[in-house]
Amino acid sequence: MCFFVAAHYLCSQENRLNVVFIMADDLGLNDTGYTGSDFYETPNIDKLSKDGMVFTTAYSSAANSAPSRACFMSGLYTPRHGIFTVSPPDRGDRTKRKLISVPNTEDLRRDIPTMGELFQRNGYRCGHVGKWHLGDDADGTGPLSRGFDVNIAGGRAGTPYSYYYPYCNSKNQCHIGLENGTPGEYLTDRLTDEAVRFIRESANGEKPFFLYMAHHAVHTPITAPQNIVDKYKNKPVGKYHNDPVYAAMVETLDNSVGKICDIIDSLGISDNTIIIFNSDNGGSEPITDNFMVRGGKGMPYEGGNRVPLIIKWPKVTEAGSVSDCPVNNIDFFPTFQTYLEGEAAKELDGVDIYPLLSRQKASMDRDLFWHFPAYLESYTDNGKGFRAKPYTSVRSGKWKLIYYYEDKNVELFNLEEDMKEVHDISTANPEVVSDLKTKIFDWIDKTQAPFPTKPNPYYESSL
Repeated sequence: MCFFVAAHYLCSQENRLNVVFIMADDLGLNDTGYTGSDFYETPNIDKLSKDGMVFTTAYSSAANSAPSRACFMSGLYTPRHGIFTVSPPDRGDRTKRKLISVPNTEDLRRDIPTMGELFQRNGYRCGHVGKWHLGDDADGTGPLSRGFDVNIAGGRAGTPYSYYYPYCNSKNQCHIGLENGTPGEYLTDRLTDEAVRFIRESANGEKPFFLYMAHHAVHTPITAPQNIVDKYKNKPVGKYHNDPVYAAMVETLDNSVGKICDIIDSLGISDNTIIIFNSDNGGSEPITDNFMVRGGKGMPYEGGNRVPLIIKWPKVTEAGSVSDCPVNNIDFFPTFQTYLEGEAAKELDGVDIYPLLSRQKASMDRDLFWHFPAYLESYTDNGKGFRAKPYTSVRSGKWKLIYYYEDKNVELFNLEEDMKEVHDISTANPEVVSDLKTKIFDWIDKTQAPFPTKPNPYYESSL
């Protein structure tokens, strides 16, 4: 039976809800119809937004893939697991890097519990389909060693080996579990078929199920089925979006969401299945345009980690509801841990957002932090510039402060008045800057976050 206790909707194991978490890769804040795209078509994602709760201020915990997924899977900020970037941490022109980057961890350590283990230990059948990017089954850091009963295509790779069957690259590296297929078959479609298969197999079982549907779309390389590309070539371009190939990739992702929702409906399990749609980080500029915010993937600005988020939780979220409370992908682990009454294996950095979902609260009093002690080259000027240099940032209420380690400079923005982060108002607000810098360094002490201090001997000043 199910019952309310301490403002939560808890269930005995036989009545626990299934959970389907759909993670897009590099999907920008404005890459869907419901978030404002004037060219990409996402009717299925848009429908889900009307069926569930939309979060207008949802963040990833990092501005690129591996650290964001590690935070999502563990409920921990980056300093707790040491995955700060997609290796190597010292990318870009070495003569332009003032400091030596902090070493980066590539795989999620075995001593850190995962969300898969949380669900599995609480009686769920767990399936992973798609991009893992946190290790490999061969050395005990892949999905099958981290709580998942089924793993299709999940390994260390952050970029798809190929978007077309046989899903192998020139080095003959191939996605596992996709050995059989049809020439010309498209990866997003095939992963969706595998997800549908897992749902069918699990729906009639004795256990509830957790599916982590982790797409590679819309990550590079930018390629899509030609018939869908042709559709967008014949469509008038929008003010902000106009790339027909990227638009076709977005449509295949949207089709996947539709097929997954349809199979859940057709099996009669909609009323006991939670569906979540999210992206691992912001959209990759200049491939797309995150026109409502500044910057894109890899950057310290809102475009790097502001993402779409929809949660449909039967009997909890109200259809068509909206929350503007800032949330972070580290919040999913504690939310489900509370729901499952699971044992707290560690101190989690995220918070339980159930009170937001159930409308018992409209806001949560906490600060959010991002930590990037590395360098990331730009997409333009042949990589001579940088998308990001070492920084730590904090969002506290309406304020956002970015602290840069190279020169100890800061940028301060009032996100309520300046979501595009056009106006640095740090000089005019010294007390706010002082307060937020204190919060950053208190957090660094709390999490034992390493930051770069050693000069780079290869640095060449332009002065």
